[in-house]
Amino acid sequence: MHRWLALAVFSCLALAHVGSPDVFHEGKAGPYTAFVTIRPPLVIPGVAEIEIRVSEPGIEKVRITPMPLTGDGAKFAPTPDIAERSKDDTQFFTGSLWMMTSGSWQVRVHLDGSRGSGKLSVPVPAIARKTQAMDLAMAAMLTALMLLLSAGIVSIVGAASRESQLEPGLQPDPGRLKRARRMMIIAAVTVVAILYLGNLWWTAEASAYDRYIYKPLEMDATLEQSERLVLKLRDPGWLPRLLDDFLPDHNHLMHMYVIRLPEMERVWHLHPEMTASGVFEHKLPPMPAGRYRLYSDVVHKSGFPETIVAEIELPEIAGKPIEGDDSTGVGPKLSASNRDLAVAGLEDGYRMIWERDPKGYPARKPAVFRFRIEDEKGEPAEGMELYMGMPGHAAFLKHDGTVFAHVHPSGSVPMASLSLTSAEADPHAGHARGVLSPEAGFPYGFPSPGHYRIIVQMKLAGKVRAGMFDLNVN
Repeated sequence: MHRWLALAVFSCLALAHVGSPDVFHEGKAGPYTAFVTIRPPLVIPGVAEIEIRVSEPGIEKVRITPMPLTGDGAKFAPTPDIAERSKDDTQFFTGSLWMMTSGSWQVRVHLDGSRGSGKLSVPVPAIARKTQAMDLAMAAMLTALMLLLSAGIVSIVGAASRESQLEPGLQPDPGRLKRARRMMIIAAVTVVAILYLGNLWWTAEASAYDRYIYKPLEMDATLEQSERLVLKLRDPGWLPRLLDDFLPDHNHLMHMYVIRLPEMERVWHLHPEMTASGVFEHKLPPMPAGRYRLYSDVVHKSGFPETIVAEIELPEIAGKPIEGDDSTGVGPKLSASNRDLAVAGLEDGYRMIWERDPKGYPARKPAVFRFRIEDEKGEPAEGMELYMGMPGHAAFLKHDGTVFAHVHPSGSVPMASLSLTSAEADPHAGHARGVLSPEAGFPYGFPSPGHYRIIVQMKLAGKVRAGMFDLNVN
């Protein structure tokens, strides 16, 4: 038995996606199509920023409501807030909502317009991601005020001890002066003690809050019997969380992207099966020796999604051919990639076209990334199929590994989470009707500048085809 221990477990934020906390969702709200972007708060309680773009004109009012995703709270909506219409774009609305506790939330969007009313719900994982540091200027001002007030208290005590019972016009005698000095020393010691105890209390409160800062599940990856990958999940300690309460997403409890490092020229989309609480296993397909990064997506029964990250060094794997929903893809090495390229060659003479925006893709600006497959004659490909119920799947990765997002045509929300909302009973309902288009769009926004790779998978004539593209994000 060969056992290759995982080299490292990423400690970066791995909620739903790695380093990409914003939520993107495009869906139907009655007769309207809405593209919703939600920027969750950094701290809890905190304020989430909401952006809504409606494709159809004639919208009169947009209402937004924060609600728990599951439980009794999901049945009783509070009074909604009114989203504000942009002065420059009548189909663009913004708003903000408080999220008071950590866990699975949803933002319910109600649209009222000339074509009637509609609603959709967007799941949002709300977690404390950091402790907010005080602004330096504010800290300096408060420190100066604290020192001034402390000195004032000592001075007032000294003056009261020295002169409070002194007749007008008389000077304090040596006894009064001595008593005043003694009282000022006592007052100073008392003030210092109060400040010290206050600092201890503040430190204890900060330490207690640190326990609420999100800590992603960890994962140990090992290779057994020369081809069996064993994944053991571990909870580093956060809010109460189980290791076996996962919902099936596209009929699988785990979706795992395996990326070969450092060139990212090979990718596998695999689906390990749970064999025990917190343990997943998968027989690997043929793979060359090398170092690999694993991004494993799971969704808890509460609708709370997590992406668990690990790295592993593998020998050459003989394995058995890809089957079922598993897939693989080959692309250019990062060192030889063209970051302006919009065409990726596929098997059997097909090619994938990325309809790139000539204006580029600035960081933190949502967009729909559109791709299509053409045959060798440049005609739209025929024989397209759904891949796990979707027109396609896309992975957005930063070259340095700090960002990973698994995105569907409906956005970055896992289907398992979306199915828990009463407004989206069947997230796949609109994908299986009629002849499937050779085009697919993926709503997403890059969280930070840098170099990225996009891996797009679409199924054609019984095969899952993967196109890889690179770009610079400003």
